[in-house]
Amino acid sequence: MAYPDALRTHAADTVATALRDLSPGDVVLGVAVRDAIPRGHKLALARHSVGEPVIKFGHPIGRAIREIMPGAHVHTHNLATALGGEAQYAGSARASAMHSNGLVRTWEGYSREDGSAGTRNEIWILPTVGCVARTAQKIAARAHALKPDGIDGIYALVHPFGCSQLGADLDGTRAILAALAQHPNAAGVLLVGLGCESNQLDALIERIPREGRSRVRSVAAQAVSDELSDGVAAALELAAEAATARRTPLGLDRLVLGLKCGGSDGLSGLTANPLVGRMADAVTGAGGSAILTEIPEIFGAEQLLMARAADRAVFDAIGALVNRFKRHFLDHGEPVSENPSPGNLAGGITTLEEKSLGAVQKGGQAVVTDVVDYGGRARQRGLTLLEAPGNDAVSSTALSAAGAGVILFTTGRGTPLGFPAPTLKIASNSDLARRKPGWIDFDAGMVLDADMDIAAEALLDQIIAIASGEPTAAERNDEREIAIWKRGVTL
Repeated sequence: MAYPDALRTHAADTVATALRDLSPGDVVLGVAVRDAIPRGHKLALARHSVGEPVIKFGHPIGRAIREIMPGAHVHTHNLATALGGEAQYAGSARASAMHSNGLVRTWEGYSREDGSAGTRNEIWILPTVGCVARTAQKIAARAHALKPDGIDGIYALVHPFGCSQLGADLDGTRAILAALAQHPNAAGVLLVGLGCESNQLDALIERIPREGRSRVRSVAAQAVSDELSDGVAAALELAAEAATARRTPLGLDRLVLGLKCGGSDGLSGLTANPLVGRMADAVTGAGGSAILTEIPEIFGAEQLLMARAADRAVFDAIGALVNRFKRHFLDHGEPVSENPSPGNLAGGITTLEEKSLGAVQKGGQAVVTDVVDYGGRARQRGLTLLEAPGNDAVSSTALSAAGAGVILFTTGRGTPLGFPAPTLKIASNSDLARRKPGWIDFDAGMVLDADMDIAAEALLDQIIAIASGEPTAAERNDEREIAIWKRGVTL
């Protein structure tokens, strides 16, 4: 179906989102446009007095800070957040059964001994500390050039941390690296240490479950005469062992999706994010898993997730995680509502409430079955809420470490970044998809011109192809990074 010049998402909404640039004098949804309104920005459908809530997605996205007349442009000049600090949450979990929307598929993946399933058959090289990051990269480059058939690649995932860290900050670095070492896409893992760092090799290996250590090797650079030769030999030994693995048909119950948005615009909550929500419903409804993170980007919308909690314990854990994250902001003297970036604002998003109400749509209607701390791994089928900030690289690394086999990354502005798990870039608007075909894998702007069911079928086909081995744009561009959440002092 074709949509009008602006879209009202809910009957209660007092604003609509412009689907094209609007000019004064245009008549849209029965309202005469007063101001020039860029695509993705908001058009007032009703008069708002000062202090009155502005409604989008059926919920308040802030309060008017000056009178807003019908037809006016609604943005930072007349709308401000109403978010405060920590909250007391009332209510209870009202989870309903998960459903698949009839989207049933199989994919070709690698079954691992621990019951997980990989979308790639790779060797990962992880440095314990930034001092040997270049060493890890050199080992990976040499070993990749010699890799046997059956190995998709040998890659170094480097970072600047692992030393001069203390307490929980060091533990977070260790946790994320240990979780990455257990990822099903890593058929073998080489840990490269220096020897004198805070993040000692032995302590890192202890964080990896005993049953997973058979596919882990390590090199301590200070303890050997030629760490490059030893590292290449260890990586190729792992590759030889892993090269015999073969893809086999698997159901959606064996797939784990990571759900992420970055560089959002005013269309993200109308096109790409609801479409990804369909994918979360399809996979969780089939018995698989999806992981949602970016906790600051659910502020103001957390009760929508709490209402779908599997039980009271999950309900309380969601509230506790949100309050803990808000306290993290407040303890550093920062407001909890400062999240929308310059790119978000330019794209039409005004407040964090608006951004959050659009962002949580990536979770569809799936039941929230678990809440996991940063560096943790998804443990339950259904939708897992994972502790991590909104930063694209940090949160996508956390999604990979938690076990995501494919990351669905929606964007209205575009980014070339890629992460350890195949990262499928989904444009919220067709203009971005046309301008950046080297970055974008799927155009969710088609939602505005086609039935949502048709778009969902097409996106699920693309996910299946990528999970089964087709490279993403980021993989073709050799974009593969990790970033670790730094939370403490540096010695």
